[in-house]
Amino acid sequence: SGPGRCKINNGGCWHGSRDGHSFSACSDNGKLECQCPTGFKGDGVKNCEDIDECKEKKACQCPECSCKNTWGSYECTCSGDLLYIMEHDTCITKRANETKSAWAAVWVILIGLAMAGGGAYLVYKYRLRQYMDSEIRAIMAQYMPLDSQAEIPNHVNDEQA
Repeated sequence: SGPGRCKINNGGCWHGSRDGHSFSACSDNGKLECQCPTGFKGDGVKNCEDIDECKEKKACQCPECSCKNTWGSYECTCSGDLLYIMEHDTCITKRANETKSAWAAVWVILIGLAMAGGGAYLVYKYRLRQYMDSEIRAIMAQYMPLDSQAEIPNHVNDEQA
């Protein structure tokens, strides 16, 4: 028992080595337990068997991914020139020129703003301007007659005649 128990005969727990990788079920955290390491299943004392993450669909779930089981782990690769990101279980492009969709969104926004501006100008030109012109004519008609209106008779001239 104690913190160095895993150094002596793996603390009585399972251990194995293959392809230059060594795994042990002994935990050196002060507890007296044998627990299979990540990627293995079993009792931890007599046996720990490799988990086939590919067969159990625990990894490489993206459509572009291909999975290869390894002892205690797995390898995931992506088709074409894509790069696999293990933390997110997804494939991304290696090239930085995939910003076309961002520029397309910018252009859509700019075209939308231009169309909104054009619509606002047309509303001003045909609706508001027409209304303002009629208001100005009404105000001016109060002070001077327009060509389209008949002259208001001047009563001062009638008295002199």
